[in-house]
Amino acid sequence: MSEVHAARRSWLRARCSPQNGAAVVARPANVRYLVGSAPAGAALLVRQSGGDVLLGHWDPAESPGGPLGELGGPRIVALDGDADPVEAAVALAVEEGAGEVAVEEHHLTVARHRALLAAVPGARLTDLGRAVEGRRVVKDEDEIAALRAAAEITDRALGELLESILVGRTERHLALELERRLVDHGADGPAFPTSVATGSHSGLAGHRPTDRRVEEGDFLTVRLGARFRGYRCRIGRTFVIGTSPADWQIELYDVVFAAQRAAREALAPGADYRAVDRAAREVLTAAGHGKALGPVTGYGVGLEIGEDPRLGPSAMGRLSACVPVTVEPGVHLPGRGGVRIDDTLVVRPSADGGPELLTITTKELLAL
Repeated sequence: MSEVHAARRSWLRARCSPQNGAAVVARPANVRYLVGSAPAGAALLVRQSGGDVLLGHWDPAESPGGPLGELGGPRIVALDGDADPVEAAVALAVEEGAGEVAVEEHHLTVARHRALLAAVPGARLTDLGRAVEGRRVVKDEDEIAALRAAAEITDRALGELLESILVGRTERHLALELERRLVDHGADGPAFPTSVATGSHSGLAGHRPTDRRVEEGDFLTVRLGARFRGYRCRIGRTFVIGTSPADWQIELYDVVFAAQRAAREALAPGADYRAVDRAAREVLTAAGHGKALGPVTGYGVGLEIGEDPRLGPSAMGRLSACVPVTVEPGVHLPGRGGVRIDDTLVVRPSADGGPELLTITTKELLAL
């Protein structure tokens, strides 16, 4: 990947001002995209004249070399004490004659931006904007392969859980077990905090697991994902605990499944972001659950969960091929529970078979 990272930095270098310009990247996912792994809080200085520099705080027990020290990689600067890597990067750029330095203003707090100007009085700062995030939207095949591996790990962990006894176990215990299984199968860790929701909690989008125990007749909603080589996926499934679901559970599940299928079928290069959201929203609205869908039907995934694009009713833009997204409609009925069905897919043209489904655990309403 070192050649890939170098090419990405060359792209960013070309965006720098021709007047001795430089850019400082500090958002963690963007730093990783441009150099590979880096210590938390690191900042990358990319200069038009070349000679990129990665500044950060390395663990004293670790060497700041490794893959980053390869030929063509950025020069490594290990900072002492509590020095701010962004401040150090901007100061270095100014010392070496950069006429202006582009920074990610959306990542810096107002207080940090003011401190930066005070610490480096000669700096002329401009806004890099979300240039790197925009570049990250379309994935190359190596990135998609990492996402595919993350999805395979996730499917395997979830499949194993479904083979175990669930009644009487707590949401919290099941979530911890799922995260352990992810790591056991090769994940770097969970892509996001695993959510297990049962009974009246089921179907809630942001539910944090509690000590509520799984009971017969419950809906059980599970949302998890693996992180593999930095890349993250999401899957969400809903099951019924017991021998057979109630009529209202079947009806609600069928509606959410139809909404999810409609949105998946709308994924195609050139499709409006809003059109994907509308496909799911119209199904739920026709069934009387339109207000239950959150602000978006899905969003991009990669080095982060919740990247661009956002598939929502006010989103502007069109999908491109090789863009991985989630499709995750859900309905929660207060006091009763609900359904969520989440998948990670890659947008592909119809000539290539249409959207590639990465998370393949069955979406049949299983009674466990």
